[in-house]
Amino acid sequence: MFGFGQLIDILKKSPKKIVFTEGNDPRILEAASRLLASNFLSPILVGNEAEIQKAAEESGFNIRGAKIIDPLHFEKFDEMVTMFCDLRKSKGVTPEQAKGILSQANYFGTMLVKMGYADALLGGATYSTADTVRPALQLIKTKPGNSIVSSCFILVRPSATGENEVLAMADCAINIHPTEDELVEIAGEAAECAKIFGVDPKVAFLSYSTLGSGKGEDVDKMRNAANKTREKYPELPIEGELQFDAAVSPRVARTKCPESKVAGHANTFIFPDINAGNIGYKIAQRLGNFDAYGPILLGLNAPINDLSRGCNASEVYSMAIITAALA
Repeated sequence: MFGFGQLIDILKKSPKKIVFTEGNDPRILEAASRLLASNFLSPILVGNEAEIQKAAEESGFNIRGAKIIDPLHFEKFDEMVTMFCDLRKSKGVTPEQAKGILSQANYFGTMLVKMGYADALLGGATYSTADTVRPALQLIKTKPGNSIVSSCFILVRPSATGENEVLAMADCAINIHPTEDELVEIAGEAAECAKIFGVDPKVAFLSYSTLGSGKGEDVDKMRNAANKTREKYPELPIEGELQFDAAVSPRVARTKCPESKVAGHANTFIFPDINAGNIGYKIAQRLGNFDAYGPILLGLNAPINDLSRGCNASEVYSMAIITAALA
């Protein structure tokens, strides 16, 4: 089961470059100094070089060897402006407007990924989720076949066997009221994300009903989404709709849905809406003593992830590894 050593091993075989949009934030600098001591991930810090060096010195972090890029002095800035105008031509963006937008670190950092200067991006230490996701949607865009960006949380807890227990939960951060078809996309992306963390996904579409025990539009939505997902991903073990106890407890599953191969053993949970998802993962985190990693953004053409503004340096370091591993 999952340990960060596995992701680091992946990155050692193919080292990546990751952009941090808030280059002078002490939490970013501490995480960058840890990454620079390794050989599997190269940080790119966006911001004024003198300010970043001063902030690192004042905080006591060694960032020698880090690449620092100031939007105002980037040698390929004109090329970036031209590409940005092309990407946003449907909005009629002028070069002058593009220069103003690209002076913002979130847009500038996203364009570094778009232009191939970096493999991934991590932002949000001071930006809102919307300010991280919006440039990604406008410039990186969704993968072919995907219509939305969604999110997944990976929850990790040591078990009595000595191996980590790992669960995936989606979508807990982005889509407020996903439709049936959006839930299909969310489930497919969450299952792929779970695999990166060593999970053999068994997908449960959660509800207040188990296989018809309850009635209502919300029940129908989850049942229909489960059926559509089963059709699209016939190789995935999928069940739904399921109540949470039937999804995770073999004893309850034997009573409520004895024929199901997923019920009682689910590890990848699809929530009906953001209310249930956000509350659900936080209950697991706070009362179940799981470490929660995320939100991990899914469905984009390149790995771009959002930090909580309340994050610490250890969380930045962990999310940098996760984000780069997705590349």
